[in-house]
Amino acid sequence: MNVTPDLDTRFRTAALAEGLVDVRYDLFDSPVGRLLLAETERGLCRISYTPDQGEDELARTFGVRMLRVPLDAVRRELDEYFEGHRTDFDLPLDLRVAPFYEQVLHELAQVPYGLTTTYGALAAKVGHPRAARAVGTVMNRNPIPIVLPCHRVIGANGSLTGYGGGLDVKRRLLELEGATLTLS
Repeated sequence: MNVTPDLDTRFRTAALAEGLVDVRYDLFDSPVGRLLLAETERGLCRISYTPDQGEDELARTFGVRMLRVPLDAVRRELDEYFEGHRTDFDLPLDLRVAPFYEQVLHELAQVPYGLTTTYGALAAKVGHPRAARAVGTVMNRNPIPIVLPCHRVIGANGSLTGYGGGLDVKRRLLELEGATLTLS
């Protein structure tokens, strides 16, 4: 049986209108590779550099009722960012993380476009100056990279350190922002 585009659109619209979808997702071809984008009714919940593995993780965290639909607002803001026209994101977020993670990610969101900070400095800002490694773990598990700019966090000696999208992507994002590796 072939599903017509009209029937497909009607199905997707009805599923969303009836609240039958836990998470909506989309694939986005960006200048740094293909990304999986996902949002719930609360807001953007994932940006993943590994789109092939993203659906299983989404189902475990947000529910099995998933629907692939264009996430126009997310795509628009990411396009604007990659074109150099956006320095801050205005998207609502759905962070389902432990309190310490949420505190660190909130502080991370305050790191200005084009500037960098260190894991230790971020740890100090959340009141745990000896927790640089724990902050590194939060950065490694950041569910919404780019929007929550973990690429702006570097080593205490100014070196680029691990990044979920790879160090080349981290370097490209910092170059896009015109970041110098001076610390904020």
